[in-house]
Amino acid sequence: MFNYNYNSYFCLWDNYWRSYRISSEAAIQIALQQVPGQVIKVELDYENGILVYEVDIRTTSGVYEVHVHAITGQIIKVEQEYFFD
Repeated sequence: MFNYNYNSYFCLWDNYWRSYRISSEAAIQIALQQVPGQVIKVELDYENGILVYEVDIRTTSGVYEVHVHAITGQIIKVEQEYFFD
């Protein structure tokens, strides 16, 4: 019978993604080139099967969420989250 260590499996995949993705610092710099402002949050998430950094940036006109592809560094989309009056 095969003894499958579930935690080792996730550790293996986590190490794989750490090796082949850009750093959060690089994702922040890429996002700030698109939307200059103050970074208020960065998350690593899956979106439609793609590993992405979601970078929230506060500007004078509102808060924007910039999605950066975690492998290629390409900007996937930019959404305005909040408006300031």
